[in-house]
Amino acid sequence: MSYRAFILHVFLLALLINSGWAAEPVPKVLIIGVDGCRPDALTAAMTPNLDALIQAGTLFEGTDIREPDGTDKADTISGPGWSNLLTGVWPDKHNVLDNNFTEPNYERYPHMFARLKEVRPETVTASFSTWPPIEGEIVSAADVSRNFSDEPKDYVRWDREAAEACAEYLRTQDPDLVVCYQGEVDGTGHAHGFHPTVPEYITAIETVDANIGELVSAIKARPKFDQEDWLTIVCTDHGGKGTGHGGGHEVPEIRTTFLIVSGPAAKQGTSDKPTWQVDVVPTALTHLDAKLSPDWELDGHAVGLKK
Repeated sequence: MSYRAFILHVFLLALLINSGWAAEPVPKVLIIGVDGCRPDALTAAMTPNLDALIQAGTLFEGTDIREPDGTDKADTISGPGWSNLLTGVWPDKHNVLDNNFTEPNYERYPHMFARLKEVRPETVTASFSTWPPIEGEIVSAADVSRNFSDEPKDYVRWDREAAEACAEYLRTQDPDLVVCYQGEVDGTGHAHGFHPTVPEYITAIETVDANIGELVSAIKARPKFDQEDWLTIVCTDHGGKGTGHGGGHEVPEIRTTFLIVSGPAAKQGTSDKPTWQVDVVPTALTHLDAKLSPDWELDGHAVGLKK
């Protein structure tokens, strides 16, 4: 290259940079599942990390755990809830009606990792959980899938270990879609009560919020964070009333949950627009530029995104 050509090359590069040209940031998604978290208790708790995510995105205050016509036969418990959230279809399709997983139809309606890899096989996916059926029954096509429950039962320790492992993974690896499940809030609700006036329940939410802070900090510590476009989605499988949540088809405290969609690609504000658990999958996949196939028969649609 001649000196004159070199100078012209440098000039054009500087012109592009100064004009604001830059490569498009790489879309990434982190989904955080907080089992059994009532929205009114979330509001009552001191949750600086969740508050920051809400501030940087949209909080949907009326996310329903049942399909709009309310005719499904699934119980209002974790098996159907996490199946809705992670497959993007309702129980009449995935066929998980309780926590027994008797005849799941995941082969036809699989986990979102499988859907993503159908259209973008090169993507990297990971799941970190503390409720064994997440790993053992629901997750498929994961590059990494780890469960952290053992004996004795201790959701505080399990959730912390899952969050620490997920944070380390986020800092050091290059995933496209990561799911991290936290179970302490639900466990505490069963032991002490699902209500914003129950101190133990509020403390559990605040403990999980600290774990969420670790995950967010890990993303920001990534070497190429400034070249990435992270969307963080926070969701839950059900609320609760008293010390339970089964049989809650017509119970607002059980059926009504929340959804947080946060990041540079998200709209900002609070919305009472109706949303459903099945909206999580299309929201995540849309952000990841994965073309949604009609053959998947997804029941939800993307929410909270600018595009």
